[in-house]
Amino acid sequence: MPQPSKTLACFFGLLAALGAQSQTKPAAKSETPDDASVIRVDTRLVVLHCAVTDRGGKQITNLTADQFKVLENGVQQPIKLFRREDIPVSLGIVIDNSGSMRDKRQRVEAAAIQLVKASNPQDEVFVVNFNEDAYLDVPFTNDIQKLEEGVARIDSHGGTAFRDAVSMSIDHLKQEGKKDKKVLLVITDGNDTASTVMTLEKLVEKAHKSDVLIYNIGIFGKDDKRDEKKARRAMDALSRASGGLSYYPGSIEEVEAIARQVAHDIRNQYVIAYSPLNQQLDGSFRQIKVSTTGSRYSVRHRTGYYASPEAPVRRQQVSLNN
Repeated sequence: MPQPSKTLACFFGLLAALGAQSQTKPAAKSETPDDASVIRVDTRLVVLHCAVTDRGGKQITNLTADQFKVLENGVQQPIKLFRREDIPVSLGIVIDNSGSMRDKRQRVEAAAIQLVKASNPQDEVFVVNFNEDAYLDVPFTNDIQKLEEGVARIDSHGGTAFRDAVSMSIDHLKQEGKKDKKVLLVITDGNDTASTVMTLEKLVEKAHKSDVLIYNIGIFGKDDKRDEKKARRAMDALSRASGGLSYYPGSIEEVEAIARQVAHDIRNQYVIAYSPLNQQLDGSFRQIKVSTTGSRYSVRHRTGYYASPEAPVRRQQVSLNN
Protein backbone atom coordinates (compact mmCIF):
# COMPACT_ATOMS: atom_id res chain seq x y z
CA MET A 1 0.00 0.00 0.00
CA PRO A 2 1.31 3.51 -0.67
CA GLN A 3 2.56 5.38 2.36
CA PRO A 4 1.56 8.94 3.27
CA SER A 5 4.13 11.65 3.72
CA LYS A 6 5.01 12.23 7.35
CA THR A 7 2.74 15.15 7.94
CA LEU A 8 1.14 14.64 11.27
CA ALA A 9 -2.15 16.38 11.64
CA CYS A 10 -5.68 15.19 12.33
CA PHE A 11 -9.01 14.95 11.11
CA PHE A 12 -12.47 13.89 12.27
CA GLY A 13 -15.19 16.36 13.30
CA LEU A 14 -18.31 15.79 15.34
CA LEU A 15 -21.79 17.03 15.38
CA ALA A 16 -22.61 17.15 19.11
CA ALA A 17 -21.65 20.27 21.03
CA LEU A 18 -18.54 21.31 19.22
CA GLY A 19 -17.00 24.54 18.00
CA ALA A 20 -13.51 25.86 17.53
CA GLN A 21 -12.23 27.76 20.54
CA SER A 22 -12.97 28.45 24.15
CA GLN A 23 -14.99 30.54 26.52
CA THR A 24 -18.13 29.81 28.50
CA LYS A 25 -21.09 32.04 29.28
CA PRO A 26 -24.57 31.32 30.75
CA ALA A 27 -27.49 30.85 28.38
CA ALA A 28 -31.24 30.38 28.79
CA LYS A 29 -32.96 28.64 31.71
CA SER A 30 -34.31 25.11 31.44
CA GLU A 31 -37.51 24.98 29.43
CA THR A 32 -39.40 22.17 31.18
CA PRO A 33 -39.76 20.89 34.75
CA ASP A 34 -38.10 17.64 33.67
CA ASP A 35 -34.95 19.65 32.98
CA ALA A 36 -34.80 21.19 36.45
CA SER A 37 -31.44 19.56 37.17
CA VAL A 38 -29.86 20.81 33.95
CA ILE A 39 -28.65 24.22 32.79
CA ARG A 40 -27.48 25.11 29.33
CA VAL A 41 -24.35 27.08 28.58
CA ASP A 42 -22.78 28.40 25.40
CA THR A 43 -19.26 27.02 25.27
CA ARG A 44 -16.37 27.71 22.95
CA LEU A 45 -14.57 24.42 22.46
CA VAL A 46 -11.39 23.59 20.58
CA VAL A 47 -12.30 20.50 18.58
CA LEU A 48 -9.59 18.10 17.45
CA HIS A 49 -10.00 15.24 15.00
CA CYS A 50 -7.25 12.80 15.88
CA ALA A 51 -5.90 9.75 14.08
CA VAL A 52 -3.74 7.42 16.17
CA THR A 53 -1.33 4.99 14.51
CA ASP A 54 1.27 2.49 15.67
CA ARG A 55 4.81 2.35 14.32
CA GLY A 56 3.66 0.25 11.39
CA GLY A 57 1.02 2.79 10.36
CA LYS A 58 -1.98 0.78 11.60
CA GLN A 59 -4.78 2.90 13.04
CA ILE A 60 -5.51 2.38 16.74
CA THR A 61 -9.20 2.81 17.55
CA ASN A 62 -9.68 1.37 21.06
CA LEU A 63 -8.14 4.03 23.31
CA THR A 64 -9.94 5.83 26.15
CA ALA A 65 -9.93 9.50 27.13
CA ASP A 66 -7.55 8.99 30.05
CA GLN A 67 -4.92 7.71 27.61
CA PHE A 68 -4.69 11.11 25.88
CA LYS A 69 -2.95 14.31 26.93
CA VAL A 70 -3.67 17.67 25.26
CA LEU A 71 -1.28 20.62 25.51
CA GLU A 72 -2.01 24.17 24.36
CA ASN A 73 1.11 26.33 24.21
CA GLY A 74 2.71 23.75 26.50
CA VAL A 75 -0.04 23.82 29.15
CA GLN A 76 -2.12 20.68 29.73
CA GLN A 77 -5.84 21.13 29.05
CA PRO A 78 -8.81 19.26 30.58
CA ILE A 79 -10.68 17.14 28.02
CA LYS A 80 -14.38 18.05 27.95
CA LEU A 81 -15.59 15.71 25.22
CA PHE A 82 -14.18 12.45 23.84
CA ARG A 83 -15.63 10.15 21.19
CA ARG A 84 -14.65 7.84 18.38
CA GLU A 85 -17.52 7.78 15.94
CA ASP A 86 -18.15 7.55 12.21
CA ILE A 87 -20.23 10.59 11.37
CA PRO A 88 -21.31 12.23 8.09
CA VAL A 89 -19.04 14.89 6.59
CA SER A 90 -19.22 17.74 4.12
CA LEU A 91 -16.60 16.71 1.56
CA GLY A 92 -15.05 18.66 -1.29
CA ILE A 93 -13.20 16.84 -4.08
CA VAL A 94 -10.85 19.26 -5.83
CA ILE A 95 -9.34 17.97 -9.08
CA ASP A 96 -6.56 19.44 -11.21
CA ASN A 97 -7.93 19.89 -14.74
CA SER A 98 -4.78 21.35 -16.31
CA GLY A 99 -3.43 20.10 -19.62
CA SER A 100 -0.86 17.79 -18.03
CA MET A 101 -3.68 15.84 -16.33
CA ARG A 102 -5.32 14.75 -19.59
CA ASP A 103 -3.86 11.23 -19.62
CA LYS A 104 -4.49 10.79 -15.88
CA ARG A 105 -8.10 11.93 -15.64
CA GLN A 106 -9.72 8.54 -16.07
CA ARG A 107 -7.85 7.09 -13.08
CA VAL A 108 -8.40 10.23 -11.03
CA GLU A 109 -12.13 10.23 -11.74
CA ALA A 110 -12.34 6.58 -10.66
CA ALA A 111 -10.44 7.42 -7.47
CA ALA A 112 -12.82 10.28 -6.65
CA ILE A 113 -15.83 7.99 -6.97
CA GLN A 114 -14.07 5.29 -4.92
CA LEU A 115 -13.64 7.81 -2.12
CA VAL A 116 -17.35 8.63 -2.13
CA LYS A 117 -18.42 4.98 -2.26
CA ALA A 118 -16.13 4.08 0.66
CA SER A 119 -17.32 6.99 2.80
CA ASN A 120 -20.32 7.40 5.10
CA PRO A 121 -23.54 7.11 3.01
CA GLN A 122 -24.84 10.31 4.62
CA ASP A 123 -21.89 12.43 3.45
CA GLU A 124 -22.57 15.41 1.18
CA VAL A 125 -20.03 15.97 -1.60
CA PHE A 126 -19.17 18.72 -4.08
CA VAL A 127 -16.65 18.74 -6.94
CA VAL A 128 -14.35 21.60 -7.95
CA ASN A 129 -12.22 21.36 -11.08
CA PHE A 130 -9.40 23.80 -11.66
CA ASN A 131 -6.79 24.89 -14.19
CA GLU A 132 -6.03 28.63 -14.36
CA ASP A 133 -9.44 29.10 -12.75
CA ALA A 134 -11.49 27.08 -10.27
CA TYR A 135 -15.03 25.97 -11.06
CA LEU A 136 -17.76 24.45 -8.88
CA ASP A 137 -18.89 21.73 -11.29
CA VAL A 138 -21.04 19.67 -8.91
CA PRO A 139 -22.79 21.36 -5.94
CA PHE A 140 -23.31 19.43 -2.70
CA THR A 141 -25.03 16.09 -3.31
CA ASN A 142 -24.92 12.46 -2.21
CA ASP A 143 -26.07 11.21 -5.61
CA ILE A 144 -23.29 9.00 -7.01
CA GLN A 145 -24.60 9.31 -10.58
CA LYS A 146 -24.46 13.12 -10.49
CA LEU A 147 -20.91 12.97 -9.13
CA GLU A 148 -19.82 10.49 -11.81
CA GLU A 149 -21.29 12.70 -14.53
CA GLY A 150 -19.67 15.77 -13.05
CA VAL A 151 -16.12 14.44 -12.93
CA ALA A 152 -16.40 12.78 -16.35
CA ARG A 153 -17.44 15.82 -18.40
CA ILE A 154 -14.15 17.71 -17.98
CA ASP A 155 -11.73 18.69 -20.76
CA SER A 156 -8.21 19.06 -19.37
CA HIS A 157 -6.27 22.13 -20.50
CA GLY A 158 -4.32 25.16 -19.24
CA GLY A 159 -2.21 25.81 -16.14
CA THR A 160 -2.52 25.07 -12.41
CA ALA A 161 -4.08 27.45 -9.85
CA PHE A 162 -3.74 25.15 -6.83
CA ARG A 163 -3.94 27.78 -4.07
CA ASP A 164 -6.91 29.56 -5.64
CA ALA A 165 -8.81 26.28 -5.92
CA VAL A 166 -8.13 25.30 -2.30
CA SER A 167 -9.10 28.76 -1.04
CA MET A 168 -12.37 28.75 -2.99
CA SER A 169 -13.18 25.22 -1.79
CA ILE A 170 -12.58 26.13 1.86
CA ASP A 171 -14.97 29.07 1.44
CA HIS A 172 -17.62 26.85 -0.13
CA LEU A 173 -17.33 24.29 2.67
CA LYS A 174 -17.71 26.94 5.35
CA GLN A 175 -20.60 28.72 3.64
CA GLU A 176 -22.63 25.78 2.29
CA GLY A 177 -21.53 22.65 4.16
CA LYS A 178 -24.25 21.35 6.50
CA LYS A 179 -22.12 18.85 8.43
CA ASP A 180 -19.92 19.81 11.37
CA LYS A 181 -16.98 17.84 10.01
CA LYS A 182 -15.55 19.30 6.80
CA VAL A 183 -12.94 17.71 4.53
CA LEU A 184 -11.13 18.47 1.26
CA LEU A 185 -9.38 15.97 -1.00
CA VAL A 186 -7.15 17.69 -3.58
CA ILE A 187 -5.67 15.75 -6.52
CA THR A 188 -3.02 17.44 -8.66
CA ASP A 189 0.07 16.64 -10.71
CA GLY A 190 2.10 19.81 -10.57
CA ASN A 191 3.36 23.00 -8.98
CA ASP A 192 1.09 26.05 -8.76
CA THR A 193 1.62 28.20 -11.86
CA ALA A 194 -1.45 30.43 -11.98
CA SER A 195 -2.81 31.38 -8.53
CA THR A 196 -3.53 35.04 -7.85
CA VAL A 197 -5.62 35.05 -4.64
CA MET A 198 -3.13 34.51 -1.82
CA THR A 199 0.32 33.29 -0.87
CA LEU A 200 0.95 29.84 0.56
CA GLU A 201 1.53 31.37 3.99
CA LYS A 202 -1.87 33.11 3.92
CA LEU A 203 -3.54 29.92 2.73
CA VAL A 204 -2.02 27.94 5.61
CA GLU A 205 -3.34 30.60 8.00
CA LYS A 206 -6.76 30.24 6.38
CA ALA A 207 -6.58 26.47 6.85
CA HIS A 208 -5.79 26.95 10.55
CA LYS A 209 -8.80 29.23 10.94
CA SER A 210 -11.22 27.08 8.95
CA ASP A 211 -11.15 23.76 10.83
CA VAL A 212 -11.27 22.00 7.43
CA LEU A 213 -9.21 18.82 7.07
CA ILE A 214 -7.14 18.82 3.88
CA TYR A 215 -5.90 15.66 2.15
CA ASN A 216 -3.70 15.86 -0.96
CA ILE A 217 -2.67 13.38 -3.63
CA GLY A 218 0.33 14.57 -5.65
CA ILE A 219 0.84 12.67 -8.92
CA PHE A 220 4.26 13.79 -10.12
CA GLY A 221 6.35 12.78 -13.10
CA LYS A 222 10.12 12.48 -13.24
CA ASP A 223 10.82 15.51 -15.41
CA ASP A 224 11.10 18.47 -13.04
CA LYS A 225 12.14 17.69 -9.47
CA ARG A 226 12.37 21.39 -8.63
CA ASP A 227 8.67 21.96 -9.38
CA GLU A 228 7.79 18.77 -7.51
CA LYS A 229 9.64 20.01 -4.44
CA LYS A 230 7.66 23.27 -4.47
CA ALA A 231 4.37 21.42 -4.90
CA ARG A 232 5.16 19.01 -2.07
CA ARG A 233 6.01 21.92 0.21
CA ALA A 234 2.60 23.49 -0.40
CA MET A 235 0.67 20.24 0.04
CA ASP A 236 2.56 19.20 3.17
CA ALA A 237 2.07 22.61 4.77
CA LEU A 238 -1.71 22.47 4.25
CA SER A 239 -2.22 18.89 5.39
CA ARG A 240 0.01 19.36 8.42
CA ALA A 241 -1.77 22.54 9.50
CA SER A 242 -5.26 21.10 9.07
CA GLY A 243 -4.84 17.54 10.34
CA GLY A 244 -5.00 15.72 7.02
CA LEU A 245 -2.37 13.85 5.01
CA SER A 246 -0.46 14.20 1.76
CA TYR A 247 0.20 11.16 -0.44
CA TYR A 248 2.70 10.84 -3.28
CA PRO A 249 2.03 7.64 -5.25
CA GLY A 250 4.72 6.15 -7.43
CA SER A 251 2.24 5.60 -10.26
CA ILE A 252 -1.23 6.67 -11.32
CA GLU A 253 -2.45 3.11 -10.72
CA GLU A 254 -2.11 3.63 -6.95
CA VAL A 255 -4.53 6.55 -6.73
CA GLU A 256 -7.71 4.50 -6.28
CA ALA A 257 -6.18 2.58 -3.36
CA ILE A 258 -5.14 5.88 -1.76
CA ALA A 259 -8.70 7.21 -2.10
CA ARG A 260 -9.95 4.21 -0.14
CA GLN A 261 -7.26 4.85 2.49
CA VAL A 262 -8.45 8.44 2.85
CA ALA A 263 -12.04 7.27 3.35
CA HIS A 264 -10.89 4.80 6.01
CA ASP A 265 -8.88 7.52 7.75
CA ILE A 266 -11.89 9.85 7.81
CA ARG A 267 -14.12 7.21 9.39
CA ASN A 268 -11.74 5.97 12.10
CA GLN A 269 -10.72 8.93 14.21
CA TYR A 270 -11.19 10.32 17.68
CA VAL A 271 -12.93 13.58 18.48
CA ILE A 272 -11.37 15.39 21.43
CA ALA A 273 -12.70 18.76 22.60
CA TYR A 274 -11.49 21.07 25.35
CA SER A 275 -12.31 24.52 26.68
CA PRO A 276 -8.92 26.28 26.90
CA LEU A 277 -7.62 27.46 30.25
CA ASN A 278 -6.49 30.63 28.49
CA GLN A 279 -9.83 32.22 27.64
CA GLN A 280 -8.48 35.41 26.07
CA LEU A 281 -9.86 35.78 22.55
CA ASP A 282 -6.95 37.92 21.43
CA GLY A 283 -6.50 36.54 17.91
CA SER A 284 -3.20 34.89 18.78
CA PHE A 285 -2.13 31.51 17.42
CA ARG A 286 -2.29 28.68 19.96
CA GLN A 287 -0.10 25.64 19.31
CA ILE A 288 -1.61 22.23 20.11
CA LYS A 289 0.11 18.94 20.90
CA VAL A 290 -1.77 15.70 21.56
CA SER A 291 -0.02 12.56 22.79
CA THR A 292 -0.94 9.19 24.25
CA THR A 293 0.37 7.62 27.44
CA GLY A 294 3.47 5.53 26.96
CA SER A 295 4.39 7.24 23.66
CA ARG A 296 3.84 4.00 21.74
CA TYR A 297 1.60 5.67 19.19
CA SER A 298 1.67 8.70 16.91
CA VAL A 299 -1.24 11.13 17.04
CA ARG A 300 -2.09 13.19 13.96
CA HIS A 301 -4.14 16.35 14.48
CA ARG A 302 -4.27 19.99 13.45
CA THR A 303 -1.31 21.89 14.78
CA GLY A 304 -3.14 24.84 16.28
CA TYR A 305 -5.85 27.48 16.01
CA TYR A 306 -6.39 31.23 16.22
CA ALA A 307 -8.16 32.41 19.39
CA SER A 308 -10.69 34.54 17.55
CA PRO A 309 -14.01 36.04 18.76
CA GLU A 310 -15.55 34.79 15.50
CA ALA A 311 -15.28 31.16 16.62
CA PRO A 312 -18.65 29.35 16.57
CA VAL A 313 -20.49 28.91 19.89
CA ARG A 314 -22.20 25.60 20.67
CA ARG A 315 -24.70 24.83 23.40
CA GLN A 316 -23.80 22.26 26.02
CA GLN A 317 -25.86 20.73 28.85
CA VAL A 318 -24.42 20.68 32.37
CA SER A 319 -26.02 18.77 35.25
CA LEU A 320 -26.53 20.71 38.47
CA ASN A 321 -25.93 17.49 40.36
CA ASN A 322 -22.30 17.30 39.24
